[in-house]
Amino acid sequence: MLNSRLSAPDLDDWRERATHLEAEVAKAILGQARLIRLVTIAIFSRGHVLLEGDVGVGKTTLLRTVSRALGGGYARVEGAIDMMPNDLLYHTYLAEDGRPRVEPGPILRQSDDLSIFFFNEINRARPQVHSVLLRLMAERKLAAFNRDYDFPCLQVFADRNLIEREETFELPAAARDRFLMELSMATPEDPAIRERLLFDPLFYDVDGLLHEVQEAVLDYRQIGEIAAAVQQFVKAKEALRFYLLRLWSALLDPAAAGVDLPDIDLENIVRGGASPRGLAFVVRAAKVRAWLEGRDYLVPEDIREIFVETMAHRVFVDPVYALRGDDVPRRLCRAVLDIVPAP
Repeated sequence: MLNSRLSAPDLDDWRERATHLEAEVAKAILGQARLIRLVTIAIFSRGHVLLEGDVGVGKTTLLRTVSRALGGGYARVEGAIDMMPNDLLYHTYLAEDGRPRVEPGPILRQSDDLSIFFFNEINRARPQVHSVLLRLMAERKLAAFNRDYDFPCLQVFADRNLIEREETFELPAAARDRFLMELSMATPEDPAIRERLLFDPLFYDVDGLLHEVQEAVLDYRQIGEIAAAVQQFVKAKEALRFYLLRLWSALLDPAAAGVDLPDIDLENIVRGGASPRGLAFVVRAAKVRAWLEGRDYLVPEDIREIFVETMAHRVFVDPVYALRGDDVPRRLCRAVLDIVPAP
């Protein structure tokens, strides 16, 4: 049953608002329709996102745009090797009178209305900093100044520096598993869009560009309630449940499932991951995708559309393949989708 305060027409209205949000974001982020849809799915799945992409492709602009359209607060920090866990919570300085002062840091300053927190180059920060972020992501609360701070509306976005290896710290499996999705942002391939990005002065000034985006398209404070209602509203028939279970089995034992990747030892590739929590995230995201498509039931394409982005970073492969980066888990997920017949 739906949440007693929400009806199917309510969810229809919110679907229109979500579509409106995507249209507003697309004013500033050109040629990224699928990426914008996946970010929308993450928002209404109440999941965090790890972004990847070259320097200058627009990751920060994307998140500032989403934050403006949501209407909530936005905070950003830069990862650094000398960053300490407490740097997320407070900062100290000498005031004009020469006395030390302690003030809330970037997260705590706007805890009540913070909707987007962006950790840029998260792998430049030490694991001790990651542990604070993990608690924030898992519990949406932090303790500081002898009190608890709650972040009921918070979504965490982070990106990794994948070019430089010096003074970086690879995210451990537990940290990556906390992200609902890992999304790649690439330069648009459409020549017309590339030309506009280069020659339209509007895209030279991010602040001016953001003024083109309508503010507070929807009430970010209600997203949690809507997200819960969507999960109750969208149903999975038995055939879809069996399909997802077969995908799960194929991920755990690709050789037995008949997966074919010529340059990989499929008998020994998977060393961990693909946990129940990971598959539950797949279901959650697929339900949101179905809702955004105007359905109250899942179809195979809902799962296939979000499967790689939701599962690949949760499949931990033999170290010899891990040296290749994220390509092997993603190839494995795509091969599993190819081998398992959809209902």
